[in-house]
Amino acid sequence: MFLTLPTILTWARIAAIPLLAGVFHLPLDEATRNLVATALFIAFALTDWLDGWLARKLNQVSAFGAFLDPVADKFLVCAALLILVEQERVNALVALVIIGREIAISALREWMAHLGASRSVAVHMLGKIKTVTQMVAIPFLLYDGRLLELIDTRLWGTVLIYLAAVLTIWSMVYYLRKALPEIRARAK
Repeated sequence: MFLTLPTILTWARIAAIPLLAGVFHLPLDEATRNLVATALFIAFALTDWLDGWLARKLNQVSAFGAFLDPVADKFLVCAALLILVEQERVNALVALVIIGREIAISALREWMAHLGASRSVAVHMLGKIKTVTQMVAIPFLLYDGRLLELIDTRLWGTVLIYLAAVLTIWSMVYYLRKALPEIRARAK
């Protein structure tokens, strides 16, 4: 199931990431670049929901798609965070915490799967809340202006990205604690 419609959407999400970075190098005014980058990020993020929905609807769920989808999500979030660091809208330490956690938990999941204990680090609600918080914070920070003349997106995006960093650490500790009994059992 390498080239199903859902998998093609996932591949497209990865392939389109340079467009997001490229927007900030176009000869446009800052507000237009911010708006285009925000729209692209939201569109890419929505393909995550769409590819999962299509995979279930078309009965095209596959092991490869299940592997590739979270990889695409991590690429998208990491790319957006690096762009936001470059634009001086996110602190590099916050980006490092979030990106570092993604790498560490991905490696932990891979190792636990190798040990046959992947259930111990299955996705938990805390990780989902962390992801939603990031996915709201990032477009707010990309937009970097006033939304509907009411919402200061930089302020709210900053609050949310710091909250996402806290949730990132919390969820990492949660997953590590869930894996610890299996790690200890294998170390004996």
